[in-house]
Amino acid sequence: MATNGKERISTTDELLRAHAHVWNHTFAFVSSACLKCAVQLGIPDIIHRHGQPMKLSQLVASLPALNPSKSHCIRRLMRVLAHDGFFVELKAAAAAGEEEEPEYTLTPASHLLLRTTPASVSPFLLLMLDPLMVKPLNCLTPWLGNDDPTPFLTANGQTIWDYAGQNPAFNSLFNEGMESDSRMVASVVIEECRGAFEGLSSLVDVGGGTGTMAKAIAEAFPEMKCTVLDLPQVVDKLPGRKNLFFTPGNMFEAIPPANAILLKWILHDWADEDCVKILRHCREAIPSREKGGKVIIIDVVVGHQKLEETDANDDKSTQTQLFMDMLVMVLYSSKERTEKEWANLFSVAGFSDYKINPILGLRSLIEIYP
Repeated sequence: MATNGKERISTTDELLRAHAHVWNHTFAFVSSACLKCAVQLGIPDIIHRHGQPMKLSQLVASLPALNPSKSHCIRRLMRVLAHDGFFVELKAAAAAGEEEEPEYTLTPASHLLLRTTPASVSPFLLLMLDPLMVKPLNCLTPWLGNDDPTPFLTANGQTIWDYAGQNPAFNSLFNEGMESDSRMVASVVIEECRGAFEGLSSLVDVGGGTGTMAKAIAEAFPEMKCTVLDLPQVVDKLPGRKNLFFTPGNMFEAIPPANAILLKWILHDWADEDCVKILRHCREAIPSREKGGKVIIIDVVVGHQKLEETDANDDKSTQTQLFMDMLVMVLYSSKERTEKEWANLFSVAGFSDYKINPILGLRSLIEIYP
């Protein structure tokens, strides 16, 4: 069986491995669907409140919305999620002659899904797996042949920004997802990246939404004036406090002057020419490098990540970054960038130097200097 004229599947074992590889990717969406279901049912929270390993029968009894005729399905759902590392499956002690019953505990990953944890990523997960966000991925083929700017438009008839502006429920889902991500990132930034913010007298968080990130920075650095710049409909009614302020504006028109500018997960939403416009406004807003001026970017640098240094983890992390690149293409007609692509943007926008610190897992903290 020829594959490309040179490589051949020469053995049955190779055939079956290739077949398994195709199936593994064909059915990868099942894992995401199971995880979404567990979050919607509140399973991580139920096990957490139980305070000790929870038997399957106890878990089933704690799901009030579950149809009793489908109770047996929870075992199969949990088997997938335990295999994927979201729960630990143990065997409960059983009386003589009785079958052992599985019981479950949380893992670090499922702790991140708890509704009560400040760094919960559940809202972000529910946003990313919402049908409106998933449907465009099924429109890649027709989109590649039409004139629409994004598959989201092909699938839903509007850009994501127009859709969010006209559908309050989706807009709330989107904002909650972004806020949950900012809370998680802020907790790491304040602990691991203090050096990037120490000594700054003022900072503008561009596109900072309701101020989740800026609030954390303002609390950690009470001597710093923190300002959130976002569209009027986002910030007009938000109250400031102490060293935290909100100002309406448009990053494509002007950015208020400050010692430093923060762009947290902003530039990956925009094409290169738009990013250059934003960065040039940032450069105009900050003092010289000698006077402490800089721009702080939190975003993906494809190929850079800080996770356990094993080949398997490195491959998984790169794969996730590539998935994110496809997602921003589908939603925003933009891209995740390699270091070379970032460096080119910085140069075109008039910056002289940059430093990448891959301290935020799949994302990096980038400091660029005028």
